Amino acid sequence: MNPPECQPDLQARIDQLRVLLEDIQQNHHPAAFANSLGTEDMVLTDLIAHHFPGISMFTLDTGRLPEETYDLMQRIRQRYGLTIQVYFPESAAVERYVAQHGPNAFYESVELRKSCCYIRKVEPLKRALQGKKAWITGLRREQALTRDSLELSSFDEVHGLQKFNPLCDWTTQEVWQYLKQQDVPYNALHDKFYPSIGCAPCSRAVTPGEDIRSGRWWWESAEAKECGLHVKNTQALH
Repeated sequence: MNPPECQPDLQARIDQLRVLLEDIQQNHHPAAFANSLGTEDMVLTDLIAHHFPGISMFTLDTGRLPEETYDLMQRIRQRYGLTIQVYFPESAAVERYVAQHGPNAFYESVELRKSCCYIRKVEPLKRALQGKKAWITGLRREQALTRDSLELSSFDEVHGLQKFNPLCDWTTQEVWQYLKQQDVPYNALHDKFYPSIGCAPCSRAVTPGEDIRSGRWWWESAEAKECGLHVKNTQALH
């Protein structure tokens, strides 16, 4: 059965997105989609899986993800017939951190939390992006104060490649409209008021009216709520 047609405004968004993804596939090879398995990432998963086989896909398994996230990985495999390449943290680094600070030391300070994020996310990302000319993310400006100046495309000096945020100006409503109309699988925690999902100890449900990212690292100030994957020393393309 064919999926239902999208509303005209959303279809225009999708058409623009497909043009961009085709350009990335053709002119920035090899390109990789860093799939965090959030709602916006599932929009990109659906489009890339169906139309852009030249764009590879990977995710970061920190070792502390919720069970619902692993369930979603399996559903992606069953739905699209593809396996997302998974990168894990270096076990020796995790062992040193836990031995020195304890398994949940990230609650104690921003420094210890960011150290944990570096080991479990930032360092694996560096390995995942080696040899790539471009990487694609599901970041959106609406997600957080730290992302309000997000660009569609910029040169990432840290990794030495072009970085694309194809959904940077999409709204939450548009993301959900796509998922529902195209019957795209998503993390079951979203139905339990988890708008943003990372590691299980660092994610919680939010109440109506709270910021989208308020359930991530909720014990920290909003200005500190990034894990280090997306630094701002990039050169934007206008």
